[in-house]
Amino acid sequence: MTQRDVRRSGTRLTRRGRFLVTLLCLAALAGGGSLAWATWQDRTASTRRPPAAGAETDPGGAARTEPPGEVSSNPPSRERPDGLDKPDGSKVPAIGSGSFAAARITGSPVGTGTLRRYQVQVENGSGVSPAQAAAEIQAIVAHPQGWAKNGRGRFQLVSGRADFVIRIATPATADKLCAEAGLDTGGELNCETGRGVVVNLRRWLLGSPQFDGTPATYRHLIINHELGHALGLGHLGCPGPGKPAPVMMQQIKGLDGCRSNAWPYAANRTYLTGPTL
Repeated sequence: MTQRDVRRSGTRLTRRGRFLVTLLCLAALAGGGSLAWATWQDRTASTRRPPAAGAETDPGGAARTEPPGEVSSNPPSRERPDGLDKPDGSKVPAIGSGSFAAARITGSPVGTGTLRRYQVQVENGSGVSPAQAAAEIQAIVAHPQGWAKNGRGRFQLVSGRADFVIRIATPATADKLCAEAGLDTGGELNCETGRGVVVNLRRWLLGSPQFDGTPATYRHLIINHELGHALGLGHLGCPGPGKPAPVMMQQIKGLDGCRSNAWPYAANRTYLTGPTL
């Protein structure tokens, strides 16, 4: 209602009355603006999603054929978008593109027995070269203390059709790929899904705080542990204080008195085992 409306109604206003009406109109306008601002703030706040935590797990499964090429995945929102710190102060990307580039490299078969062909894929935007990662994994598979050199499998790096795929993925994408197999890796761990091996980028670049060795050495443990699952092996425990931890032990969860170890076999080709879990 305006002052003109009041005059038309036949009501006479004093100067003081007109002043009070003006104040009331201004207050109503201000109140409407405040309500609109508060409503916008509430609507904006409702779109923010707090991060969620996940439990640690490092499960296994059996390998099967996975078509090569680019794979798409939509990472979950629970990962921190600012990344994770590396020792040099730079960031490990927490969330990636969800698409993968395959290494275009084919190597010679290593080991004996049934041939298992594997392809290496790296998530786009992770900062890791697919060719370099594939060359490093090929060297891990061919290591004298590995599975292939000790009669536990025959493996070949290929660029085309493969029996299983080894993917290096950001924590968010790794969580999604592992979750599709019912596994919760909590932004931290690797897994073997039945569709191949998923390597968490953070573990690939940083290693593990539980592992007494460099990240490059820890990569041997990652690949050997997950290939062990692909070979049908389950988890093992520590065989005794001071002894080497089996590669099938979940060393990232603690060593229980064992020493860090990244290879299935000792230098003398003795299989490093422990109690079945």
